[in-house]
Amino acid sequence: MGVFTYTDESTSVIPPPRLFKALVLEADTLIPKIAPQSVKSAEIVEGDGGVGTIKKISFGEGSHYSYVKHRIDGLDKDNFVYSYTLVEGDALSDKVEKITYEIKLVASADGGSIIKSSSNYHTTGDVEIKEEDVKAGKEKATGLFKLIENYLVANPDAYN
Repeated sequence: MGVFTYTDESTSVIPPPRLFKALVLEADTLIPKIAPQSVKSAEIVEGDGGVGTIKKISFGEGSHYSYVKHRIDGLDKDNFVYSYTLVEGDALSDKVEKITYEIKLVASADGGSIIKSSSNYHTTGDVEIKEEDVKAGKEKATGLFKLIENYLVANPDAYN
């Protein structure tokens, strides 16, 4: 088993408290509303929404995948850090046992946010995950993030 880690850093004009609320705390209702073609629904299947909770995300018609389940591993609302593990679904394969993610939002000098993210792919056997293998997923995540950011810019009173 190997672990392959990929990190990324991006910026947003939205301040961390508001962005964290929309991107993490309210994502289960916001994303299906603004991007139903990507995410059909998100529901808690076990837990209360905090650490240990299992969520099922059902993807839209155009997706390559039908669903994933993830477990919330960390939720720090004061420091804007969220971590979770993809534990089930057709996005995993016989080559990837699980994928862990962490997102951290930090205030930027211009009043917006710096988004620091990392992904850890836990593979089976001697399988290697290359940067190009994760590129498509990264592009979809960036597209969803931009939809959320644009929604917040267009709706300044939302998620304050």
